[in-house]
Amino acid sequence: MSRLPTPVLLLGLTAFLGDVSSEMIYPLLPGFLTVTLGAAPWVIGVVEGAAETTSALLQTVSGRMADRMGKRKPLTLFGYAISGIARPLVGLAHAWPTVLAIRLLDRVGKGMRTAPRDALIADATPADSRGRAFGFHRAADHAGATAGPLLASLLLATTSLQLRDVFLLAAIPAALAFGVLLLVREPPVLVPLPAPPTKVPWSSWPEPYRRLLGATLVFTLGNSTDALLLLKLQQVGVPVAWMAALWALMSSGKMAANALGGRLSDRLGRKPLMVAGWAVFAGVYLGMGLSQSVPLTVGLFLTYSLYFGLTEPVEKAWVVDLVPANQRASALGLRQMAVGIGALPASLIAGALWSAWGPLAAFGTGAVLAGIGLLLLLRVDGAPNSPEPVA
Repeated sequence: MSRLPTPVLLLGLTAFLGDVSSEMIYPLLPGFLTVTLGAAPWVIGVVEGAAETTSALLQTVSGRMADRMGKRKPLTLFGYAISGIARPLVGLAHAWPTVLAIRLLDRVGKGMRTAPRDALIADATPADSRGRAFGFHRAADHAGATAGPLLASLLLATTSLQLRDVFLLAAIPAALAFGVLLLVREPPVLVPLPAPPTKVPWSSWPEPYRRLLGATLVFTLGNSTDALLLLKLQQVGVPVAWMAALWALMSSGKMAANALGGRLSDRLGRKPLMVAGWAVFAGVYLGMGLSQSVPLTVGLFLTYSLYFGLTEPVEKAWVVDLVPANQRASALGLRQMAVGIGALPASLIAGALWSAWGPLAAFGTGAVLAGIGLLLLLRVDGAPNSPEPVA
């Protein structure tokens, strides 16, 4: 099998270091909000829902900008810089609204970089190995998500550092990620692409792509913040000291599943893996709502990693397959907008249902919406565009 292009390898290393920084903070954030700052469970839904919605909506803007510029790297650099500066400031927060503001700024950075970066991966990779390339990138991302919590746990367990100190130290891997990204060179375009249209009416997008976005929106309405999964672990009696380690273990599962899922989608097609992934999600959510034991809840939490491996690299490759080459970043950004439209209400609804009727109502609703989204996904069809020349 051919070696992945150098830009993809460097972007993978950037993703690894960026996620080391991010995940030194994220799995500890629910406890920091509820214990250190005294916030209620619904605050977690507000903070994470608003953060993810901000990121997703901005990807539409950054995707269009990247297509119009014909360049992917400048916006990618800008996004990593914003997140790298903002993220560690959580260590200085003394009230949950401050955490919310910092998380929003962090997600602004993610929103500005993600669609251009994914388009850069697609530009640098032959059409018959895009799933593998996206799988490698997501695997590297999750490798960082494995290392970050383990590093945070090690620092907390073996030194006198406190949570706030660990959050501030997350600035170091963020700076390294930015340094690696500076080495990435955009591949030259062998065949000039026409400029993308100034406006793209909804009806002008390919029908399979539109159906995929509709199914994604419905599914996302049931896909609440993963912070609630961590809260469920705490509720059934998993010690807080285990949280970072369990998050790292799940992230290692995501890493392996992404590498395999991307390769399989190049061979078996995108749709079968997406269907399987959404089915796994629905099963895990229903089980999390019903579970009352530590072993079962932990087992479901770790099984959740399969959902990511079957969907994360696959959906991005599928989007790229279905749209013209000069509209890749826009299409990837629009897909994230569909996620963003659903992300905030999903987390707010789940948090409210949990507060009113408990975790079964929250996770059960998510499972039902995932099932409806899966039925809509079955209607998505269409052959990919013909492969275009790449460097």
